[in-house]
Amino acid sequence: MASHALILLQIIVLSSLAATAFSLSPYYYKNICPQALPTIKTLVEAAVYKERRMGASLLRLHFHDCFVNGCDASILLDPSPTIDSEKGALANQNSARGFEVIDEIKAEVDKICGRPVVSCADILAVAARDSVVALGGPSWKVRLGRRDSTTASRTQADIDIPSPLMDLPALINNFRNQGLNQRDLVALSGGHTIGFAQCLAFRGRIYNATNIDPSFAKERRATCPRTGGDPTLAPLDSTAARFDTAYFNSLVKQRGLLTSDQALFSGGSTDNLVNTYRLYPQVFRKDFAQSMIKMGNIKYLTGNQGQIRANCRMVNN
Repeated sequence: MASHALILLQIIVLSSLAATAFSLSPYYYKNICPQALPTIKTLVEAAVYKERRMGASLLRLHFHDCFVNGCDASILLDPSPTIDSEKGALANQNSARGFEVIDEIKAEVDKICGRPVVSCADILAVAARDSVVALGGPSWKVRLGRRDSTTASRTQADIDIPSPLMDLPALINNFRNQGLNQRDLVALSGGHTIGFAQCLAFRGRIYNATNIDPSFAKERRATCPRTGGDPTLAPLDSTAARFDTAYFNSLVKQRGLLTSDQALFSGGSTDNLVNTYRLYPQVFRKDFAQSMIKMGNIKYLTGNQGQIRANCRMVNN
């Protein structure tokens, strides 16, 4: 009986240690490669200095990665006979960008560390944080230790990445499926305080919506015709290169660019949060940081799961 109890205790202890060992930590690379995070920061700052829009693009890559089978860098995999690349998904095709910046970061980090020890999934998470900071947004401690997937799913990406055409119930359900609540929905949507959207994504709103400021619709129609011009860009808010609360101010004025943006302030359950973030920027910054940490915890791989890719665009042989 005593030996049985001892074995049971050992199993519990080992299970506990395994769970601890495989938990993400902001200090994961402290001893493995202490120069990894400063290197990522330097390269992200350089990329954003060169093109302010890149900050929003890198943030979006992390978002679109995490929403499809977790934060595992599957979005970075190129198509191959065995990879159904997520780059071909509706939300990513001719839209997702910043892959070359991630490639540059990966190459430099592996050089600094002496070998591939930093996962592409962690690079995406850190690059997203550093991009937000570079554009005047909040910082947060990124939890690290993710590993990279060996698969991708364009089909799943088409299902899981929220559409710019979604109404509020669809958005709430989409985020709930990822373990995220309405506060996370509004806070993370606030990431649209930086960046641009293509005409294809907002054409229906500026020509057909009734909950839109007429002067704003007219302004956007000038560069987004009823037909043609699909890739033409428009800013998601009036200060697209600065992380602030202009996005929420625009929603209150019915100047949200995307249908999914304006859905957050259309007489529904998220109206109060939009007003809170508009009036209290410090609350938005705090909630955004917390929701980014929460999103970064979606179905990550650790331990012996997945791999640390040598090239973010392909699975190791």
